[in-house]
Amino acid sequence: MKFKTPIPITEIADRYNLQIKGDSSLIATGINEIHKVVPGDITFVDYEKYYGKSLNSAASIIIIDKEVDCPNHKALLICNDPFAVYDDIVRQHRPFRAINGQIHHSAIIDPSTIIECNVIIGPDVTIGTNCHIQAGSVIHEHVVIGNHVIIQSGAILGTDAFYFQKKEGKYKKWRSGGRVILEDHVDIGAGCTINRGVSGDTIIGEGSKLDSQVHIGHGAVVGKNCLIAAQTGIAGKSIIGDNVVLYGQVGISQNLTIGDNAVLLAKSGVSKSLKGDTVYFGYPADEMRRKYRELAALRNLPNFLNKKKK
Repeated sequence: MKFKTPIPITEIADRYNLQIKGDSSLIATGINEIHKVVPGDITFVDYEKYYGKSLNSAASIIIIDKEVDCPNHKALLICNDPFAVYDDIVRQHRPFRAINGQIHHSAIIDPSTIIECNVIIGPDVTIGTNCHIQAGSVIHEHVVIGNHVIIQSGAILGTDAFYFQKKEGKYKKWRSGGRVILEDHVDIGAGCTINRGVSGDTIIGEGSKLDSQVHIGHGAVVGKNCLIAAQTGIAGKSIIGDNVVLYGQVGISQNLTIGDNAVLLAKSGVSKSLKGDTVYFGYPADEMRRKYRELAALRNLPNFLNKKKK
């Protein structure tokens, strides 16, 4: 998530009464989770085992719950509750705005795009040329839609990230400050749901096609020219390469990477990252031929055991 205007770190420290360690002249240009950060970003860490990953990331400013050595050219903002400060910064710069009409006045829609009846479009949505948004679709805030995109009836884009912090036995909801980006020539099937990122972007790459009732989790990235069949679910932060084919009811866990040109057959369950240029099947998903050999061996197991007894 990028700020509309850069913010001096001293301004953030003053607002939340935080101690600065490191370069106090830094200017924050955005805020992001650790896996999405770029130079100029703020991130946060409140578990010691993740200190190294955060301190060595591309982020320029780290909100942290303990005073530690600060890397060169970075700054630490030290406080008791880094999550609360991080979440409040997101809420401050992406405040909630209810949809009180059919099309929000801040939406930018090219005149060549067809918007059917009962489509709801929220704040700061951008829709390019020659798109077709079918009846009953809902497009929430900060969704960016390219050119020649088709969104079928009942699709819901930009829903909140399914992301909570558990503290003292209760779940606290994060403010979803990220976006959904659909690149050119994307097709979204009926009843699809696509969550926006917590503070980063959920991206569907150019030319990719989603069947009906596909769910894309927060911050996931789908590459170019992918085919995703019905009832597939991709969990948050996973990255799908280019030209990937996912057959029906494939399930992909969070924080995984699927390589370019991979094919996952129907009902496969993915619990670890998979290399590209390979066909996979089963749960847990594995190379198709190996999985079929395992199934064949399993079917022959009773005969083998009977022969062994005799």
